[in-house]
Amino acid sequence: MRIILSRKGFDSSSGGCPSPVVDGRPYSLPIPAKGPSPTRYADLEVGRFVTDLTRGKLTPSTYCHLDPDLDIQARPRTNSHGWRGSLGQESAAQSHLSNQGVQAGDLFLFFGLFRDTFKHDGTWVFRGTPYHAVFGWLQVAEVLGVSGNEEQILKDHPWLIEHPHLHGDWPAQNAIYIANMSLDIPGLDLPGWGLLPAPWKLTEEGSRGPATWRVPTWLDPTQGGTGMTYHPPTRWLGKARLKAAGRGQEFVAQAQDRADALEWVCGLLKD
Repeated sequence: MRIILSRKGFDSSSGGCPSPVVDGRPYSLPIPAKGPSPTRYADLEVGRFVTDLTRGKLTPSTYCHLDPDLDIQARPRTNSHGWRGSLGQESAAQSHLSNQGVQAGDLFLFFGLFRDTFKHDGTWVFRGTPYHAVFGWLQVAEVLGVSGNEEQILKDHPWLIEHPHLHGDWPAQNAIYIANMSLDIPGLDLPGWGLLPAPWKLTEEGSRGPATWRVPTWLDPTQGGTGMTYHPPTRWLGKARLKAAGRGQEFVAQAQDRADALEWVCGLLKD
């Protein structure tokens, strides 16, 4: 099994700020849409944060890119029959996933930039410092090549009607990953997609910035771990510490059937 740490949601370049954590729960804010989109922030539960946290740069009427789509209740659905979690990817990031052999059975773990948030005098405001954290998961059942297949995809999966990767102009490298109905991982009885009730922090406590991570030992090549793409030896700091790459959306670890990696995933998703 491949485990992919997949960067999603707001940050300093996409959206302009972190996503909020409110009362211990992470809310990943979808990035603003670059082109046509069926979704505005006003359509989403998380849209209530956008105007305050971006200081008015984005508003409820702004179109957004709801991807990954992991919560059936995140927005009203035109067709929810058979709905499952999904993820779209395109261009260089999709080419990277394809070149790494990402396929059915592999596991995406979504992470983003977060910051604790509370309401002060009726306005959502940040406190503390930003940090990277895992907030959700998706185990792949199918990889759908979109280009030229839009009509067949909607015939087979009509609930994808509002997926952003089926709207607007996309390059030939455009794919949608559909989740398993349930996780195919021993020891876990969970859906094949979902959101964590609390953020799992990647950023090391006390570090000067969010990109210094404390990772599980199975991932650290200095301790016999798998390593992951976009992270050459110079980024590994020893003792399961990592200077995370500032670029790249999809960091692929070839975990295969490593017992320590599967044990870590079980602990992450059970908590």
